[in-house]
This record gives sequence, structure tokens and C-alpha cells, in this order.
Amino acid sequence: MFYFGADYYPEHWPEERWDRDARLMAEAGFNVVRLAEFAWSKMEPREGQYDFQWLDRAISVLASHGIQVVLGTPSASPPPWLMAKSAELFLVREDGRRATFGNRREYCPNNPLYHDYTRRIVAQMAGHYADHPAVIGWQIDNELGGRCYCPICASSFQAWLQRRYGSLDELNERWGTVFWSHAYTDWDQIPLPLTTGGSPNPGLALDFHRFASDSYVAYQQMQIDILRQKCPGHFITHNFMGFRYDQINYFDLAQNLDFVAWDNYQRTEWGMRAEVDPGHAALAQDTMRGLKHQNFWVMEQQAGQSGWGTVSVAPRPGELRLWAYQAIAHGADAILFFRWRTARFGTEEYWHGLLDHDGNTSRRYQEIKRMGAEMREVSERICGATVKSSVAMVLSYESRFAFQIQQNNPQFSYPSHFYQIYRSLHQRQTLVDIVAPTDDLSPYRLVVAPALHVLPKVAADNLERFVRAGGLLVVTPRTGVKDEANSVVNRRLPGLLAELCGTEVEEYDSLPAEVSNQLKFTLPELASAPPASARVWCDVLRPTSATVVARYTQDYYAGKPAITRNQVGRGQVMYVGTMGDAPLYQTLARWLLHSVGVQPVVNAPEGIEVTERWRQNSQLLFLLNHTEQEQEIALNGRYVDLLDGSAPLEGTVLVAPWDVLVLMETRPH
Repeated sequence: MFYFGADYYPEHWPEERWDRDARLMAEAGFNVVRLAEFAWSKMEPREGQYDFQWLDRAISVLASHGIQVVLGTPSASPPPWLMAKSAELFLVREDGRRATFGNRREYCPNNPLYHDYTRRIVAQMAGHYADHPAVIGWQIDNELGGRCYCPICASSFQAWLQRRYGSLDELNERWGTVFWSHAYTDWDQIPLPLTTGGSPNPGLALDFHRFASDSYVAYQQMQIDILRQKCPGHFITHNFMGFRYDQINYFDLAQNLDFVAWDNYQRTEWGMRAEVDPGHAALAQDTMRGLKHQNFWVMEQQAGQSGWGTVSVAPRPGELRLWAYQAIAHGADAILFFRWRTARFGTEEYWHGLLDHDGNTSRRYQEIKRMGAEMREVSERICGATVKSSVAMVLSYESRFAFQIQQNNPQFSYPSHFYQIYRSLHQRQTLVDIVAPTDDLSPYRLVVAPALHVLPKVAADNLERFVRAGGLLVVTPRTGVKDEANSVVNRRLPGLLAELCGTEVEEYDSLPAEVSNQLKFTLPELASAPPASARVWCDVLRPTSATVVARYTQDYYAGKPAITRNQVGRGQVMYVGTMGDAPLYQTLARWLLHSVGVQPVVNAPEGIEVTERWRQNSQLLFLLNHTEQEQEIALNGRYVDLLDGSAPLEGTVLVAPWDVLVLMETRPH
């Protein structure tokens, strides 16, 4: 079943309004809402006094209109009476300052008292709604995250280290604490990496980032265990924050959930741009799908202008529907719009919903109502259909953490570097899976592992298996530099991958922002490629068995190899020794995809996104126009338009501005 709905806050509105809201939702084709994730003080107004009657009535009103409910556990925003019990309940920020009450997510994820009260409210909610026919599942907390540096976390971190290393001798050896005379003789001597203390030991800092991530995984698991026991028939998820969030290992956080959900915003106050780059949302969707290699939900889909202190650019007519269909095209099996009605009070007064502040319907509501009518017709064909890809990119949260500690170059950003490469593939209408370093790579022909900085042997072995079985692997600068303790490896770079790459890093140059080098391709098939610049970082390569693909043309390493290719078994490895601009990655993407025989789903002009989902041998083709001009696309098959029931389409089709076509092939593969 495809779920289509909104995030609703009945506690914000008079009870006599609820039935009208539910009726308007049903008219829009909604069959689900999320409730109560910020309602702890309403459900437990005083310690131990639980009140679910108002929520029961709200659910009853919604159910009378055929709308089911996902309940959120309310631990993201605790009530004042709880936080007044102890200052230690509040997290301490990286600068050593303790948070105070007045926002959300102020809590320490390791505080035992907070755990105790979390267990109580979750158990009470679960017990009350375990058998409610309208309740179908749970969202844990809300957008987990935020590292805490308090004394409780310090003690918990020291215990975590003791479990990880077993002995201080091992820890001292792995971290290299002989440097600066930091050898520890007692576990309680190990500090937290506060910004007040200068530059911490890289091993200590990376382990703290791991510990902070594990803390939220454990806190979520505590709630999962309660819900599994009391509500075995309900699903459990959490609303992640896409690719951009970088303080939790999302592969770990997703592991014990039934499926991943995430919050999709494309026009926000934090990115005041006239145009939206659809590649960012595409990468986020693909990352969320990759966390468990399965379809996902969008628990918060943008419903209007957003903003806390300022107001974002308004979504253009058609964009809300287009963004929702983009999520579906990448594997979403549910869309819930945030929010139903725009709040009249509180921090998110300017975070607009489908209804305006006055509760009346808007252009936005009418747009989504149109989509609701469409989904009633096509949802059964879409729901459960899968995304198939022959290309993957390896996302390493440990490398991401390591670059947070040591950036390497002021201009370098791991997520930006990752996105540059992803965008070059996405622009060629290539479907991409985002995978963990140790995931099974056998389904893929091409795997790109950007800046795999922290490289455990198990990950290196996994990449080698992929190559020897016939795959094409691409790695980029700063790969294989660190071991699991965040110490530089005692071998030529790229470390554990040097033999596989058939090349060694002779030396490297970290470039200032205003300086670039130029590349000259030496392979005949790339001789006609446009010029490409080398920026940020230049690895000067010394091939051992690899052939040279491109050389630098400037500076003291002019003529030295910049990109190499090595044949290993039935596969190949390309080492791209520099970080370039868009032309470099576009050239490489074109050549790499051709090398492995991966063709675009459909050739389309710039601004058109093409993707597909499959139900067995039946193809669903999504054509999304992210431009304000009508676009012409040549199909390579015969299709039926599922949204308007058009007669079979073939040849050239037109897609209106900010519009989408959902087509089903009429000839099975």
C-alpha cells in the first residue's frame, strides 16, 4: 500500500477544527498522518500523569475519514518539568558550553535519568496504542543528532574505549600517544576533544565521533526494544536527514529499523537560491535507499516556504508535486507533507504547510490534491517497485568523520567532492546506489569510492574482490591514507590499495584556492576531451603496473601522471589523483560508463531527470522536468502514461515546466 499524507499537530488547533482538517485530508487523497512526536508535555503534563484522551479523540476523528496514524516517540523535545530536574540532562556543546531549555534536542543521549524518563513515556504510549486499529507504526524521536561533550559522556566514552581496545597499552599504541607525551596510564585520564583544547589526537577524535554516533544508535535501540515487545505488529522507523547530515553513521542507525524514512526539503532559509539543483535531492534519496538496500518513506516532504527566522524562496507552481514524484522515482513508497497547516506560534511560524496560517486551503493544497487523485490511480503499480542500478558509490562515514577532524585542505569538503562525482553520473541519467564500504558489490559494474580516507582491511579486501571479479573501481585522492585508528599508514599511498591500483603516490601538493593545474589526457579515446583543471589537491603518481590516463601540464611536476588505470584480473582500477572541476568529472563519467556498457535510461536534455523503477520485468519510467521550459524527450520504447491514461506513447513526448510523466512500458523486457 502506498501511503500519502501529512504531518499533523492537532494539539495546536481547537478540537472543533479537527473534523474539517480530516475531511480536507481525505479530499486530498491522504490515508496517513504522523502525530505526537513533539507532544510529550501534552501527553505527560506532570511527572507520571499521562493523558492520551486528547490524542485518542484526534485519532478517532482521523480514522473516521479513513486516515491511519504513525506515532512519533516524543523524546526529541522533553517537557520543562523534566529538564528542570538536573542541569546534567542538557548536552554540552563542543565549545564546552551547556545547552539551556528553549529549543529542541537539548538532551544528552547518554544521561541515565533521561533514558529512564524516555523508557517511561515510550512504554506508556506503546501500551496504550499497541492494539489500536488506526495506529500502524512508529517513528523514533525526530532527526537524531548533536554530539554531547558532558562529564557523563566523558565517562561513557572511556568505558566505550575500554571495550574497544581492551588495554591502555593497545590504545596508546594505536593512537600513537607517545607524541606530545600523551601516554595514558588510567582510563579516566582520557579527555573529550573539546574545541577549547586545540587540536586533539586524531585517533582520540575519530573514536569520539564513533562513540557519539554509537550513543544515538544505542538510544534509538532502547526505544526500539520497548516497541518491539509491546507493539509487535507495528513497523518502526526514524526520520533521517538525507546525505547532508554528517554526525551519525546512518548505516548503523538504519540497521535495526524496518525501513528508513527521511525529511526532504529543497528550498530552505539556509539555501536562498533562485534555482534548485535536483541532484542534491537525488543523492539524498539514493543514500536513504542505500542504507538498507530497500525502498523508503519520506516522512517530511516540503509543503511550502520554509524558515525559522527568515523565509525561503517560495516553491514555484508544480515544484511540490515534482519533488514528491522525484522521491517516488528514487524509491519512496510513502510521502507525508510537512506540515498540514502553517503554525501560528512557535519557532516554525514561517515553515509553511499545505494550509496557510488561517487554516484555509492554498495553491499548495490544490497542487497536492491533484497528486492525491493521481496516486489513487497509480499507487498500486508504483508501491514496492524497486530501483535497479549497475553503478554504486561508496559512502564512508568514518572517512567523513576523519575529514571533520583534519580537513587536509581548506578548500576540501568530503560531501562536496562526493556530490561532484555523483552529479556527473546523475546528469547522464545514470541510476546510482549509495553503499557502505563493506557492502556486497557484486551487483555492480562500476563502483566509485571517493576519498576513502580511513580504510580498514576488510573494506580494502571487499574492493579487491569486486575488481578481480570484473568490476571497474574508481578511487580519488586521500584514499587509503589512514588506518582504523586514524593514524597514517606505514606504506606508500594509497596504502592498502597501492598494489590494486598499480600506482603509488610519489608526493602530493595541497593547492591554495587561487591556484590550479591543468590536465592533458594521454589515452587515445580521451584525446578529444575538453580541457580539465586540477584543483585543491594533486597526487603526483608513480605507476608500478598501471598505464597513464592523464598528466599534469604545469608546475614542477609537469608531465607527471595525474590519473592512471590498472588491469587486475578481469577488472580495472582507475586512480584519479586530483580533484577537478565539472568538466573533469563529466569527461570521466562519459568514458567510465561507456567502458562498462552502462547506457542512460533515456537520453534527455539538461534539466530533465530520468529514472526508473521495476516490478519484476515491468518498467516504470519517470520523466521529471526541473526547468521552467517545456522539454522534448525521445522515448526508446512504447509506453502508457499512468497519470492521465493516455493512449500508448512512443517517439517524442513533451514534458511541461515543473511537470512529471510516469510511464509504463507496454512491452515486457
